[in-house]
Amino acid sequence: MSVYGFRLEHHDKVAVVILDRPERRNAFDETMWSDMERVTAQLAQSLPRAIVVTGAGKAFCAGFDVNPDNPQVSGLIGAVEKRHRPPVEALINRLQAAVDGLVSLPVPVIAAINGDAFGGGAELASRCDLRVMDPAARICFSEARLGLMPDWGGGPGLTKLIGASAAADLILTGRRVGADEALRLGLVNRVSAPGQALEEAIDLAAAIAKNGPRAVRHALAVIRRVRELPMREALELERSQAVELICSGECLHGITAFLAKQEPVFPDIPSDDRLTTGPE
Repeated sequence: MSVYGFRLEHHDKVAVVILDRPERRNAFDETMWSDMERVTAQLAQSLPRAIVVTGAGKAFCAGFDVNPDNPQVSGLIGAVEKRHRPPVEALINRLQAAVDGLVSLPVPVIAAINGDAFGGGAELASRCDLRVMDPAARICFSEARLGLMPDWGGGPGLTKLIGASAAADLILTGRRVGADEALRLGLVNRVSAPGQALEEAIDLAAAIAKNGPRAVRHALAVIRRVRELPMREALELERSQAVELICSGECLHGITAFLAKQEPVFPDIPSDDRLTTGPE
């Protein structure tokens, strides 16, 4: 039996999460979901300054493995035939919770879309904070072609990212989007050189990791929530986060280095303090 799942690598202060099931284009089955939960818990215990998510082989992720040899599929067949909701609800709850657990870690999560991101793979990429895409890769919210719909959080995630009309176009047609169009839509932040999506995503993460870790986390907490809040509440959230950040004293390192015309070196956030700087 082949060994697969998630691999976790570290590049200085950046963690790289690799979906490692290339023979199935990194599609998710029970093992993949369990590994995602395991890796997320591991990252939460020792937070890096940024996270990059990518796929092994030629694909980023083909989404949910709908082949009959996936126990999650065979377990649903009877429930679907009987129109029995609880098993379906339990599965969708788990999938959303697993994805949300990873992308809600209080550090930037960057998708390195090294190859095709279809179905749930497109959803996972859309839920990340930033995306770097290979010029040959394609993104496709393909669920409707199978009589399904996004259920990893990709519907709300994509709509917040590119707007309701553009999201409807991609989700309801299930069409494939190349890198140039993805960049134009705001679906991705950058298109890499050929074959360099992971390397350029790591460079982006490293640039973020050089900045004050508290500053990044507090700013990210605002960025992640601002679209769901009225302006007055968004301003209050920003004000609260800014006050907490300044009172932490991290800015003293940055300002002192700036006045001395030096590059600042920011200390890591102590592990027992990590929960105070995440999204509210």
